Amino acid sequence: MLEEALYQYFHYTQFRPGQKETITALLQEQDFLAVLPTGSGKSLCYQLPAYLKEGVVLIITPLISLMEDQLASLQKNGEKRAVVLNGNLKEQDKIHILSHLTQYKFVFLSPEMLMQEKVLSRLQLYHIALFVVDEAHCISQWGIDFRPEYRNLKYAKQRLNTPVTLALTATATKKVKEEIKTVLFDQKVGEFCDSVDRPNVSLSVVFTREKLIELKRLLSVAKGSALIYCATRKKVEELYYQLKQHYNVGYYHGGLDSSQRRLLQQQFIQDHLQFLICTSAFGMGVDKPDIRMVIHYDLPDSLENYMQEIGRSGRDQKDSDAILLYKPQDEKIHYFMQQQAQQERELFEFKINYRQFENLSELQEKWLQQTKKL
Repeated sequence: MLEEALYQYFHYTQFRPGQKETITALLQEQDFLAVLPTGSGKSLCYQLPAYLKEGVVLIITPLISLMEDQLASLQKNGEKRAVVLNGNLKEQDKIHILSHLTQYKFVFLSPEMLMQEKVLSRLQLYHIALFVVDEAHCISQWGIDFRPEYRNLKYAKQRLNTPVTLALTATATKKVKEEIKTVLFDQKVGEFCDSVDRPNVSLSVVFTREKLIELKRLLSVAKGSALIYCATRKKVEELYYQLKQHYNVGYYHGGLDSSQRRLLQQQFIQDHLQFLICTSAFGMGVDKPDIRMVIHYDLPDSLENYMQEIGRSGRDQKDSDAILLYKPQDEKIHYFMQQQAQQERELFEFKINYRQFENLSELQEKWLQQTKKL
């Protein structure tokens, strides 16, 4: 029985919603899409089948920090057959890993790394037990974290003899789910979609024209770790300098180099920092179970993004708070940012449609003509 394997490998006595359905499908060689809320144990959906199937499990993830977190979690449970393939490795280390893949059960890598010919051609020599696409909403052009490289994964699957595939995400609208299925799967796919409701997380909105005062009040009574989300890097740093004299706080955004980001993430996870001010660059896959509060200093740009970010709180199933600080006209910044994102997406699609233009100036001229029509 699966429950016996669950206890043998993880010492849990029962599955959470969606886990058993997902694992059963994978063991029956069926592709599967699992939309499970943050903190619901998505990683177990591929880890348990990995122990019950022969071969290597590939886990495609969008962030180095996410790979390293999942690797650390496996190692903490005594698993020594897991490895990360990322750009931080020296070339000789990559070659060594690729030459000794039979020693590993779990291989974490980004879509960009997977699509490198030397990596893909080496992986072709091995039996891939599971092809896992984590944060699968990155596939969708309508998703909150669109990554064009994710759209090449079907080609990679074909090169790898079309292994059983699991797509995992905590955030997917109906439109996003349909695009994931179209882009990633060739045939009928099983699906489990759980509610995003988190009964242990209390949601509230505070209407205020004095956000900084209200934020300080919340931090002064905080009993555990808290994340403070801002819409821009500028606001993150501005808020940090306003708070650092009085609170044990750090800041995190995509403008920091990778070593700084890793250090700040570890400091927060290990409770060296009580509060972390961040953009949406922080959060995907972060495994800190005891975050008691997520505060949105700025309005998030979508409901999906909001659910993804408040999903960081209360992963230990204890009571936690998600608080949105709102003042009139907060929406304006997102109207501007969404307009920019739309233009970037149109440029990306334009480049795909006009790949036949080898001359860059000719391509630029075509793009200018196109934008004049908008």
